[in-house]
Amino acid sequence: MSRRGSNPIRVGHGVVFVIVILSLPLRICCQDEDEIPSEDEIPSEDEIPSDKANDAALKLLAHYLYSQMSNYTKVFEPEIKKELGFCITDVDADWNRAFNFSDDLSFLTNCMQKTKDVPQRVCTAAEVKFYFSSFYDEGRKNAGYLKPNKNCNLTSFPEGCEPGWACSVGKKQKVDLKNSKDLPTRIHDCEACCEGFFCPKGITCMIPCPLGAYCPMAKLNRTTGACDPYSYQIPPGKPNHTCGGAHIWADITTGSDVFCSAGSYCPSTIKKVGCGSGHFCRTGSTTEQPCFRLATCNANTANQNIQAYGIILISAVSIILLMVYNCSDQVLTTRERRLAKSRERAIRSARETAQARERWKSAKDGARKRAVGLQEQLSRTFSRKKTVRTEPLKGLGQPKPGSEEALPPLPPGGPSSSDMKKKKEPSGLAKMLQSLEENPETNEGFNLEIGDKNIKKQAPKAKDLHTKSQIFKYAYGQLEKEKAMQEENKNLTFSGVISMATDSDVRKRPLLEVTFKDLTLTLKGKNKHLMRCVSGKLKPGRVSAVMGPSGAGKTTFLSALSGKAAGCHMTGLILINGKNESIQSYKKIIGFVPQDDIVHGNLTVEENLVFSARCRLPAELPKPDRVLVVERVIESLGLQAIRDSLVGTVEKRGISGGQRKRVNVGLEMVMEPSLLILDEPTSGLDSSSSQLLLRALRREALEGVNVCMVIHQPSYSLYKMFDDLILLAKGGLTVYHGSVKKVEEYFTGIGITVPDRVNPPDHYIDILEGIVKPSAGVSREQLPVRWMLHNGYPVPPDMLHLCDQISASSCASTKSSTDGTAPEVSFAGDLWQDVKCNVEMKKDHLMHNFLNEKDLSNRTTPGVLRQYRFYLGRVGKQRLREARIQAVDYLILLLAGACLGTLAKVSDETFGALGYTYTVIAVSLLCKIAALRSFTLDRLEYWRENSAGMSSLAYFLSKDTIDHFNTVIKPLVFLSMFYFFNNPRSSFGDNYVVLLCLVYCVTGIGYAFAISLEPSPAQLWSVLLPVVLTLIANQDKDSGLMYQIGKLCYTKWALEAFVIANAERYYGVWLITRCGSLMTTGYDLTHWHLCLIFLVLAGIAVRIIAFIFMVTFKKK
Repeated sequence: MSRRGSNPIRVGHGVVFVIVILSLPLRICCQDEDEIPSEDEIPSEDEIPSDKANDAALKLLAHYLYSQMSNYTKVFEPEIKKELGFCITDVDADWNRAFNFSDDLSFLTNCMQKTKDVPQRVCTAAEVKFYFSSFYDEGRKNAGYLKPNKNCNLTSFPEGCEPGWACSVGKKQKVDLKNSKDLPTRIHDCEACCEGFFCPKGITCMIPCPLGAYCPMAKLNRTTGACDPYSYQIPPGKPNHTCGGAHIWADITTGSDVFCSAGSYCPSTIKKVGCGSGHFCRTGSTTEQPCFRLATCNANTANQNIQAYGIILISAVSIILLMVYNCSDQVLTTRERRLAKSRERAIRSARETAQARERWKSAKDGARKRAVGLQEQLSRTFSRKKTVRTEPLKGLGQPKPGSEEALPPLPPGGPSSSDMKKKKEPSGLAKMLQSLEENPETNEGFNLEIGDKNIKKQAPKAKDLHTKSQIFKYAYGQLEKEKAMQEENKNLTFSGVISMATDSDVRKRPLLEVTFKDLTLTLKGKNKHLMRCVSGKLKPGRVSAVMGPSGAGKTTFLSALSGKAAGCHMTGLILINGKNESIQSYKKIIGFVPQDDIVHGNLTVEENLVFSARCRLPAELPKPDRVLVVERVIESLGLQAIRDSLVGTVEKRGISGGQRKRVNVGLEMVMEPSLLILDEPTSGLDSSSSQLLLRALRREALEGVNVCMVIHQPSYSLYKMFDDLILLAKGGLTVYHGSVKKVEEYFTGIGITVPDRVNPPDHYIDILEGIVKPSAGVSREQLPVRWMLHNGYPVPPDMLHLCDQISASSCASTKSSTDGTAPEVSFAGDLWQDVKCNVEMKKDHLMHNFLNEKDLSNRTTPGVLRQYRFYLGRVGKQRLREARIQAVDYLILLLAGACLGTLAKVSDETFGALGYTYTVIAVSLLCKIAALRSFTLDRLEYWRENSAGMSSLAYFLSKDTIDHFNTVIKPLVFLSMFYFFNNPRSSFGDNYVVLLCLVYCVTGIGYAFAISLEPSPAQLWSVLLPVVLTLIANQDKDSGLMYQIGKLCYTKWALEAFVIANAERYYGVWLITRCGSLMTTGYDLTHWHLCLIFLVLAGIAVRIIAFIFMVTFKKK
């Protein structure tokens, strides 16, 4: 049987007996061999004087005896490392702290003065081994009873067998103290045990008491009959027997008589001194420890009161956190205010520039008109055939008499102008006028700011702008130019406007034309049609509206187009630009606006838009151009007034619902998509906001964007702003797909006319809903079939019966006898269908999540590292705005630390295991609950961002990186109360490191719960798991399987690290207590670093599992 699998009471007779082997004094390391006296130099026992005159001889004999017993540690060191390596890591160091009496051998010299044959009374290795093997053998954990032996048995029980007494082997008898096999006969001259030694009952020799013990001679208490300060009594019937010395050294729970009492210290095993004021002395102390400066220590105190340091620490941490909390909003507000001022200056500069440009343009037009008039006059003057004397022209540009300009034009064949060497160069005004005539719209020749020429050549490029002021000036300058150009030419697209304004190459968006043929979606497992036989085309540069009653499959249609229809079986074709390619290959240039307003509520409007632009626009796009895109979207959606306002959440009010809806759309517009799909973007908006939104979408369409949106009951003016209409009936059947201008013509042709003052789409939807009945001869069930017949699409077999009511001849070629009813399904069959449906949907979701199509969008978005940097900035702002929640977490940790530190005091018997157990449970529970918020609150936002192509790894790592702040601070907050109220022997640093690793581990577990479970089950598991795992980790070794399972629990490793850090501070007289307790619990002093490594690796492992869950079970 292995050592760890034995009975904890039978600690292993080879375990603790080897400990006490250390009690046999070892040679002093600094002592030279020359200083050890030889046997000839040692006086004999008869030569030792009985008085105290010759102290030198006694000391010499004491050192000799001390040196004779010096090699036991070396003899037993291999066995100590093998059997006691779990509780003794450094044999020499533990010996020095327990049995190094070189500084004071007074107990040995006093014993020599009292007893002449001390070497004959000291226990040999065999006797020490017998004592401790009998002590733990057969489960008898009581040092007062030993097995019968050679000297003490039923037939022979001399006085030396009584507790506190010892006998001699006899005078002139040699004793081999290193003999670990044979017990010597020791029954002569029995006397009381010397002070500084202990003599167990049932054995007739003396063992030195360890340092930290107090072993004086006992005195008889006439009242109780006990030998104080020990618990044994004089044997009855022996009137000459007196109290002896100490009788036991064991763990503190079995025998605490020899431990130096708390409030006192024992510089030697025969001397005890009370602690003075300003010092404290724990149980088993050999010196008094000075108290800290701010601690309160009275005389004879066992521990120092260091709660003042805890108060100082928590005060400092609280002040820092309060400063962070109070300054976080101020810092963000100040930064936003500075940006707003810079933005206002840029807007003002752009407007002044635009006004100057208008003035310059007006002046330029006036100058051009005057120049044209002058030219006409000159032409009329010099084109006359007769030479007549005319009056000189008055006005601008009149030539001076005698000048070269006043001469008539040269006849043909005469000298050319190049031959006239004296001809002057044209003036600057003439050049400007000529330039204006050639290109009236040019800006050359006038700089709006410095009045210089060649503004295009000297204007900085977007990539050369770095400061905020320069970037804003660039962005707003471009916006003002675009406005001016739009006013002049309404037919220009945005790309054309930008090209004319910046005179640079137009950044063209790729065009996406989506063609769908006979598109049918069937719910897997149930064979239920969600959409049937939908055919049509979505063209670039057009805005298409999808309308229909509830249940018509409008959202399903959009999901199918965007490739997000998981859990369904799709038939038919979806062609991209005429090619059979997956829509997922173009997801980087496809924007999908969900029906719900999924926006980060703790970010401002601008921060939401800027983050989306950073992560989804091309990586090579310069920052000024990216700012220009964001500013253009903000202006087009009318969000200027609320750009610095928080969006808001359910708990904290922010912007209005309509504004939030526009921000939801803006998140997709800033990425400059080629295909923009919107699911009910106008729901909840008033008419003016809806028109503002639709005008912004029409501007996007002017750039070639393919816009398709679901809309409910638009107003007539809004309805007329659409280019195409897709009208669906219930069941996902197409009723109309074509131009908005021809919809009324089509329905009129089949006998459905719109009444006066009725909005056409409302009338059509009411008919499809069954609220309004169409004219005679037309039913709402026939409308999808009529559309199929109108376009020549095949009619499904189950709808052929509707053809009879329309035209028997038109359906004769495709009609078949399919008359029948669906078979009735039993309850079990229906249940089985539901199970199959759920399984198919889960399977489809998993396959959809791991679908990796080839990217055909030709857009390179920022990589993981850049997105990680962007995410860090965003999550940091969110955490700063959640400072109040963080403060509540810290407050709860403070209260938990104060309560546990006050109630669960450190027990010397278990090295504080109880208090640390509560600590592991409390810290695990609180940190897991707090970690749930990291991934629970913005789960929807992550699903949206990930479906748009943003990096899941960057998102996860940024969350974890920011949470490291809590990982570092929370242990400090908890220990500021727990450590200074509990005051364990382990250092603050050791406790902090263990708690740091524990918080890191449980935070990762909280991530896994938050990602894989719903909020309520995640909270329940966060509470139950630490309690259950702690109970499993505290199982005894006899528990078998549960004990082995406990080795895999993080609570076991955390608790072991805490206990080990504390147990290392117990030495000397505590050695047996330390080894016995560690063996009972199965802990090992060498495992401290291993425990920390396990906690860190467990934290990394659960984070990997959490990330796998996040990318595997994400919702599209």
